[in-house]
Amino acid sequence: MKFSWGTGIVIAIIGFITFIMYFVVKMSTDTSYSHDLVTEKYYQKELKFQNEIDAQKNASSLKENIKVTKVKEGLKVEFPETFIPKDIQGKVFLYRPSNKQLDFEIPISTSKTYLLVPEKRLVDGRWNMIVSWKYKNKDYLLKKELIY
Repeated sequence: MKFSWGTGIVIAIIGFITFIMYFVVKMSTDTSYSHDLVTEKYYQKELKFQNEIDAQKNASSLKENIKVTKVKEGLKVEFPETFIPKDIQGKVFLYRPSNKQLDFEIPISTSKTYLLVPEKRLVDGRWNMIVSWKYKNKDYLLKKELIY
């Protein structure tokens, strides 16, 4: 049987379409290629974005900002020495970009000017940390990327 150039083009196009459709179906159905949003309630969070900007400006205007250091017990989040520990209210949210099952949140309850995130909760790798706190009716926010 002899192929003409028209038959070859048709076979090439069908082969290409089959190749593309295979990858579309594979990427859509395979659970290892999960395509989740960064946050579940993306649009509701977007509406609160101006408040976050204001809180970040408040945090950056502090003379002494939060220090985050790695110690053997875990991650130490130190608030400015001028803050009264019992007046600090808020939360520390640690977000793992590669695995949302590792994300967790810790409420800020300190008797000293630092908070310790236990080492057993942290896995080696990249973390995004969001510290949002309120001190004397003023909101503050710090976002930081960490390699633990």
